[in-house]
Amino acid sequence: MPDTNSYRTQIDQRRILQIRQICRELPQACFDFLSGIALTTGTFTRLAYAIDLRTFIHYLHHERVAFADRNPTLWTDADLARVSVSDLTAYTEYLTYYFRDDDQPDDEDSSRRALVNHELAIKRKLCSIRALYDYLFKSQRIPSNVTLLIDLPKIHEKPIIRLDTNEVRRILALAETGEGMTKGQQRFQAKTSKRDFALLSLFLGTGIRVSECVGINLSDVDMENNAFLVTRKGGNQVVLYFPPEVADALGEYMAERAQIEALPGHEDALFLSLQRKRISQRAVQNLVKKYAAIAAPLKTKISPHKLRSTFATNLYNATGDIYLVADVLGHASVDTTRKHYADMTDARRRMAAEHVQLPVPSEQTGAANADSPSGAPADAPDATSPDRPG
Repeated sequence: MPDTNSYRTQIDQRRILQIRQICRELPQACFDFLSGIALTTGTFTRLAYAIDLRTFIHYLHHERVAFADRNPTLWTDADLARVSVSDLTAYTEYLTYYFRDDDQPDDEDSSRRALVNHELAIKRKLCSIRALYDYLFKSQRIPSNVTLLIDLPKIHEKPIIRLDTNEVRRILALAETGEGMTKGQQRFQAKTSKRDFALLSLFLGTGIRVSECVGINLSDVDMENNAFLVTRKGGNQVVLYFPPEVADALGEYMAERAQIEALPGHEDALFLSLQRKRISQRAVQNLVKKYAAIAAPLKTKISPHKLRSTFATNLYNATGDIYLVADVLGHASVDTTRKHYADMTDARRRMAAEHVQLPVPSEQTGAANADSPSGAPADAPDATSPDRPG
């Protein structure tokens, strides 16, 4: 039986309730679709689908006249089959700038609540609709899948942002000492320095995801073997190992953690907030952003994922083994690793250029030919050479 008190189980249960709440606003077909993939997808994926479908249904109801006459909860499969290429094309444009359900464009402070999607987010939202219509078509509930007629946005590769060696050194030193921070930041940082240093060390030394990090329990850590148990996306559990530097940072924090009495329900959480609860993903993201803004001011939007990229690049540069990198990162396919860390190969391509030498230019070649007894090019085949044309 699953542990109903585990962090992962609690998160899944919370997401399931969110999905059900969203489905109360949607046509029955959406609920059927999400229920139909419950055994093959995680709760995070289904929640993302539900949110994307809500955005689409809201758009149809409020922006397209043909769908404005009835509440979406009453829409049938035939209603969804009426969606046209024109509707989907207009929806793609709509996603570039729109407002939440309860916001109006003429609100005085509406600029803070406007939603803007770029290529990748638009593609994901369109893929969510495709998944719904693919399900309905394969279930023979609609006669055709109109979403296949819409081209998905082309994703333009962006440079991968990561920390260099000096920036890694600065961000760790900052978390350990607080030097360079304001007086107010230092007063706060003094209370969390060991925790913050251990968190950053863990990201940079193992490449775990932020969702994996906050889910680690005290009982998951094996300091004797420098290892810990981590729950990957999809619920799979694997053992990861950390280097001695991370072990030292974790050891100091865990000694401090042993003196903290966590609130009920959070007793086994490794990383705690100042409220003595399991630290949240948002808190960790803000923590990383705070330190990175000082340690690497020219690199904006440094996140836990960027620290993961830093680890991945360092591991690849040290080993040249992309399969090892994919395994440690928890990627199901090495192609995912190549896609997200494509410029890992740049250093190796540069290395290839250093090992290739072209023949010496013409002057020295001529001199070499002059030294040849026959006056023929030094590398010319002789009369008995099998390579000589007949």
